[in-house]
Amino acid sequence: MKQAYFTEENIREKAGDMLDKVRGIRRRPDLLILPSTTALLVLDMQDYFLAPESHAFILSAPPILQLIQKLIDFFSYRGMPIIYTQHINTENDAGMMGNWWQDLILESSPLSQITDQLTLIDKDVIQKSQYDAFYQTNLKEQIIKQDVTDVVITGVMTHLCCETTARSAFVNGFKVWFTVDGTATYNEDFHMATLTNLSHGFVTPLLVNEVILGLSANDES
Repeated sequence: MKQAYFTEENIREKAGDMLDKVRGIRRRPDLLILPSTTALLVLDMQDYFLAPESHAFILSAPPILQLIQKLIDFFSYRGMPIIYTQHINTENDAGMMGNWWQDLILESSPLSQITDQLTLIDKDVIQKSQYDAFYQTNLKEQIIKQDVTDVVITGVMTHLCCETTARSAFVNGFKVWFTVDGTATYNEDFHMATLTNLSHGFVTPLLVNEVILGLSANDES
């Protein structure tokens, strides 16, 4: 089931091909992505998913690290909000996660930590217990108080936490920008299924460089 569909060598071309496949699905008017109202969400970039020794290691995750860091640097330089999530479970809050998966990401596990391959800006980390980063967290309140109307989704896994959070962001009233090459999961089928479904009614899919170009072009300062 696991597949290295993204590699350091092919991610640019592969992600571009994926985006081309879903461009015609987008049923929405052209939207502007504005620096003054946009936040970056970095979902669950933990060693549990990124360390090769972990059973949950995502083979296609290493190639997205540099691109996510590029966004972190861009947002940080311009003083734009960056919010990281960390998936942590206990026996009490796991719910169906405990029924579905063979183990839980416990806070006591060294693999629960966000990778040191990414820069943590201001240590702004929200712990979550379900796929949806908005569920029983203060994420919505935290971004609203910063006058955010748009969120850029990055992280892992594309078809689980990233997709669920993207749908929830839409339902909570935010415009959602979903990075094709800033997310990763176990295989290409899962990744493409998410892009196909979300593109029809929930998100604007785009490449990391397109996020940066769009924000730069629409800088009101």
